[in-house]
Amino acid sequence: MLRIAKEFFRLPESERLKSYSDDPTKTTRLSTSFNVKTEKVANWRDFLRLHCYPLEDYVHEWPTNPPSFRDDVAEYCTSVRGLVLRLLEAISESLGLRRDYIDKVFNKHGQHMAINYYPPCPEPELTYGLPGHTDPNAITILLQDDVPGLQVLRDGKWIAVHPIPNTFIINIGDQIQVISNDRYKSNLHRAVVNCEKERFSVPTFYCPSNDALIGPAPQLIDDDHPPHYRSFTYSEYYGTFWNRKLGTESTLDIFKISNT
Repeated sequence: MLRIAKEFFRLPESERLKSYSDDPTKTTRLSTSFNVKTEKVANWRDFLRLHCYPLEDYVHEWPTNPPSFRDDVAEYCTSVRGLVLRLLEAISESLGLRRDYIDKVFNKHGQHMAINYYPPCPEPELTYGLPGHTDPNAITILLQDDVPGLQVLRDGKWIAVHPIPNTFIINIGDQIQVISNDRYKSNLHRAVVNCEKERFSVPTFYCPSNDALIGPAPQLIDDDHPPHYRSFTYSEYYGTFWNRKLGTESTLDIFKISNT
């Protein structure tokens, strides 16, 4: 997967730009920063975003160059989906819920991925690859290359997550925090850039379907554990996330019930 990422971003610009769009509703698109329509200051990142479930609905939109792109990325997406489904079952059971609880809440599910390219930056202290944020989806499977760049906030300090070969980073997203009523936490993280080395990463985002109704699991609510969030559809949540600036208030805060 990392080989494909490097091959794609080393294609001639004219070839890569065949996939370019600043329309966030497009299910396959090359773009830059986070949201170029709303930002005044861009982040030091280019990305190719792909929707990938159901696979047959989207694979025909994907780039055909490099030649093995569609086959290799499809195989990767399918394998990651299998891993995520096992993790969601384990999370459900750890909360004392039915094994298929989260699966049923998510309805038809959704899955998309980003192939991120962070070029060498001449003045890395002036920008980020991505500012601090929590993931708005349910769970993220992150594949990194061997160049450090990911940081997480712990006890008020940014801590580097150094790459370990042949491993994934698993990020809990906002939807799991809501369903678990804060028993699981969506971690605040960011991407920093390097002045000498380019960096690649491939996060796969697993999320509810747009019409899925998300809220704290009723089994986790009692007199001692009131609900911390109001219910919402995933489309409402994601739309709110997309239209705000990264590095500002958490989207979760907007959906919190007061006095909790």
